[in-house]
Formats: sequence, structure tokens, C-alpha cells
Amino acid sequence: MPQPKTTPALIAAQIRRALRDGGSAEHAAGVQWFFKDEIKSHGWYTADLRRAAVRFRREVRKEQGLDFLVEVANQLFSGSVLEEKVAAVFLLEKLDSEFGDREFKLFESWLDRISSWADHDALVHDLIAPMVASKPARAKIVSRWAKSRNRWRRRAACVALIRGARAKMFFPEIAKLADSLLSDQDDMVRKGLGWLLRETAKYDARRTVPYLVKIRARAPRLVLRTACETLPAAMRRQILAA
Repeated sequence: MPQPKTTPALIAAQIRRALRDGGSAEHAAGVQWFFKDEIKSHGWYTADLRRAAVRFRREVRKEQGLDFLVEVANQLFSGSVLEEKVAAVFLLEKLDSEFGDREFKLFESWLDRISSWADHDALVHDLIAPMVASKPARAKIVSRWAKSRNRWRRRAACVALIRGARAKMFFPEIAKLADSLLSDQDDMVRKGLGWLLRETAKYDARRTVPYLVKIRARAPRLVLRTACETLPAAMRRQILAA
């Protein structure tokens, strides 16, 4: 009897079974307690999940190639379980130098499948942000996300620039983005903006500190406190002064 053809959907289903069978119910309960919103979890620790995903990646890519692997990840990120989405990212992690505009557009579409900050940050920080840093023209695409009604796209507009900020890139874009999001009332967006400004200040304090002083009167306290976390105490006092 002929064997069924191997498809991305079939491989994704096999990975889903492995994730379901290899998890910990006790840890899954802890994951649920950690998140405010309801999260579906199989209870994997991140390091174990990454190791498993690397094994899957090695096998799938060797037998089927990179395009097939990307489609397997696409199938996994369509699911509702946290580990499936994070595993999708881990399958493709550190392969960004082999991806182009087609993959960037695909990963952008995944933003509409986000269910928590955990799968959001895995996707944006580990896949999208390196691709923005390697091709700065993509920052124009990212900036448009700040105008979205989707909270995760607005957070993504911030997180997608972090890798570039660490290389002292994108300061004008970051300042313009921050100006547009300072009035955002969503905590997830504020935390993302604070994270971005913290990394910008850490690697480019010369330009960032004057900007933080400039916006301190209208910036949410959460954003300002986070932005100052890595700065010397004297600078923090200067920025946080009433």
C-alpha cells in the first residue's frame, strides 16, 4: 500500500502530538496562573521546547527543505496552543538571513493570530525584528502598525525596532513612533514602548536621554520608568523628576 504523501499539515500534526504528549499538566497550570487572560498550554519549559523544535527543524529541513519548513511553521502558528506558536518561531529562529520579503509578509500576517504577549514577543523579537534590522527599509512597514486598531500590531511596531535600536539604528523612527504612542491607553502597548525606549537608552544614551527629558511631562509613568531602567541613577532622577 503506498505511503501517504508528506505534507506540511501532516508534519505539523505530528509536532502537535509530540507537544501535547511531552508537556506537563502541573506546569500548564502554572502557565495559566501567570497570564491574566486564558491561555491554552501543554506545560513546556522554554528551554525544553527550544531543544525539541531544533530537533524537528533539523529533521524537516534535511528531508524537505526550507520552504517546506516555513509552511510547517505557518501551520503551527495557526493553532491556539501557546507551545505550538512558540515552537513555530523556534523552528525558524536564526534563519532570518535566508528569508526575504515573501517571508516577512507572511510573518506580518501572523500578527493577526496573536493571543498573548508571549507568542507576540517570540514572533516579533525573534523573527521580525532581525529582518527589520537587516533591511532598514522595512521600518516604514513597521511604522504603519502603530496606527492599527489591533493592540498586538501597535506593540509590534515597538518590539520590531529593538534589534535595530541595539545597533544604534532607527533613532528618528523610534522618536516619531514614541510620539505617536504616548497617548495609547493599552498596557501591552505601553510596556512594548517602554521596552523599546529602554533598549534605545541603553545603547544610545546620548540621543535618548534628551528625548526622554523632552517627553517626561506627557509620557505615561510606566513608559518613563521602564525607559530609564538601565541608566545611571543621576540620569534616572533627572528624567523622572516631577
